[in-house]
Amino acid sequence: MGKVIGLYVFAILFMGAGMSHFLLDHFFISAMPEWVPFRPAIVYLSGIIEIILAFCLLYSRTRRKAGIWVAIFLILVFPVNIYMALMPEAYHLPAIALWLRLPLQIVLIWWVLAVTKKG
Repeated sequence: MGKVIGLYVFAILFMGAGMSHFLLDHFFISAMPEWVPFRPAIVYLSGIIEIILAFCLLYSRTRRKAGIWVAIFLILVFPVNIYMALMPEAYHLPAIALWLRLPLQIVLIWWVLAVTKKG
């Protein structure tokens, strides 16, 4: 039962993260270095990907593969989290919060793989 609750909580949080790419797009666009091309398009596309993956986590037929893709996605966006931690003055967040996000990303990867694992 705990695994099911963990799965749904993760899916809801991941879907919320995806939606926030549209509601707080200015924040996500500013989170990327200036030299990255097509920043708005990347933000919107990554939001769409997060929403789709969150839905795929909810269906047993797509759950395991979606969990793996979420883990890959979280690894791919990790450099943005590092960039933000190194540039705390650019954000209206405490520097410690940006640094704490780094190990949190590892927890999120473990979490999604644990709740989508068969057996």
